[in-house]
Amino acid sequence: MTSAAQDVSDVTTGVQRAPLRAWQRRALTKYLSTSPRDFLAVATPGAGKTTFGLRLAAELLEARIVEKITVVAPTEHLKFQWAQSAAAQGISLDPKFSNATGQTSSDYDGVVVTYAQVASHPTRHRVRTENRKTLVILDEIHHGGDAKSWGDAIREAFGDATRRLALTGTPFRSDDSPIPFVTYEPEPGGGQRSKADHTYGYSDALADGVVRPVVFLAYSGQASWRTSAGEEFTARLGEPLSAEHTARAWRTALDPHGDWIPAVLTAAHKRLMQKRASGVPDAGGLVIATDQTVARDYAELLRSITGKPVTLVLSDDPKSSSRIAEFAASDDEWMVAVRMVSEGVDVPRLAVGVYATSASTPLYFAQAIGRFVRARRAGETASVFVPSVPVLLQLASQLEQQRDHVLGKPHRESDGWQDEALAEANKQQDEPGEDEGTFQSLHADAELDQVIYEGSSFGTATFAGSDEEADYLGLPGLLDRDQVRDLLNRRQAEQVTARSVGQQAAANSGATERAETRDQLGALRRELNSLVAMHHQRTGKSHATVHNELRTALGGPPTAMATAEQLRERIAQLRQWR
Repeated sequence: MTSAAQDVSDVTTGVQRAPLRAWQRRALTKYLSTSPRDFLAVATPGAGKTTFGLRLAAELLEARIVEKITVVAPTEHLKFQWAQSAAAQGISLDPKFSNATGQTSSDYDGVVVTYAQVASHPTRHRVRTENRKTLVILDEIHHGGDAKSWGDAIREAFGDATRRLALTGTPFRSDDSPIPFVTYEPEPGGGQRSKADHTYGYSDALADGVVRPVVFLAYSGQASWRTSAGEEFTARLGEPLSAEHTARAWRTALDPHGDWIPAVLTAAHKRLMQKRASGVPDAGGLVIATDQTVARDYAELLRSITGKPVTLVLSDDPKSSSRIAEFAASDDEWMVAVRMVSEGVDVPRLAVGVYATSASTPLYFAQAIGRFVRARRAGETASVFVPSVPVLLQLASQLEQQRDHVLGKPHRESDGWQDEALAEANKQQDEPGEDEGTFQSLHADAELDQVIYEGSSFGTATFAGSDEEADYLGLPGLLDRDQVRDLLNRRQAEQVTARSVGQQAAANSGATERAETRDQLGALRRELNSLVAMHHQRTGKSHATVHNELRTALGGPPTAMATAEQLRERIAQLRQWR
């Protein structure tokens, strides 16, 4: 369709549509010139897949090629997000359609459903699709391979659709489950590779200024833990270790009652405040947690660090969608979530992230980082804090790499990093009688290991709270791609020079006293954690429950923020409990 034809179309519908980005225009032109029944558009998170899909839907409705629209989304929250975006394009979609009724008002142009809804009653959706000429938009289509029943249900429900548009920012999976309505082509070696009809990768979007560049700040540190046999282990997070020891060190670092997470959250908050003070006044932060228990603890830690309320988003909270929407529309500083905000959720002001989870698949990592890359104006960057473990460092370095889904790969690479194994090693046991006593976090300190930007590593290892760390946390809020790289190079050169001439020792004249304080607090926390573990063995109460009972009885902040005197009081109180 020509630009003039587009203008006429907009006038006749009475809808003022936002101009399309260059990649969206190219994809739309490709579609309209070929009129395919199936079309797979792969665009990096934040590039505007929803806008493209709705514009295409509007064109097909106006041309009367289709009469109704069905959008299939991964989550309940995204159903309402799609409906809201569609309304802005002049398309009315019902996000409250239910399988129970199977009907909606004729005033609607279509419905929005989830993959789970379709899987629970594919026949009902097939009948709806057969009765009217329908365009089916499959958002994040890779979810169609999540379970065999889901894939079969989607094929049954939408096999007779007039048109199908598949959208994804991550067209790959770590298994051999074929993605419905996606074309696979043979490749050397006997496998099959997914084929997109239009691709717009992160590197393309970065060059066009459509997405923000991401600066990763990787934190390592010494981690210590004790097994049920009484053996104590100490390892440096990020060094070559067995999968089990890496998982244990990783879990110890993520322990909300330890030292690593409070130090990283403090650093992330400093970075957020720097962004707000230097050009991004409404910048927001997001912590992605492993489970609901630690998410609550992280939120409490952030309240102690910032002195301000923190938005907590839990998947089983019926108000979770409204909480996300309220946070997106506000200028509040921090939100903590488990997996609800890891895919598709649109909060463009998110600029600082803490990846405090053990999930390690390329799919999950890419979707999580996608929450921070939505550009609003030139010069905005994203800062994401991650544990310094090999699998995450590799994913951070390969952010710009384009991936496809490959079926039948003879030797699928795992590198020893399976989410299932890591989840087993990291899982929290919160019910009496479960195996929580097999592992006890003792201590983990935090240090900035390196800064990763566009696949390159910068910086020299330095403890959290040091002047060298502050150099990176204090980067200006608004910088273009080249300015970021130049500034990182300059910071690194200055640090190397300062260390070589001994300026670091002069700048840290109080380091000995601070080290003594740090050692004292660390010893008290280890003693407290040991007593908590013993109390768990006697009572069956979870570690988190015991910590909360101590705070209820004595007051004060979470363990990681407590003073030496407060820790001694808790130790004394715990010795009295039976």
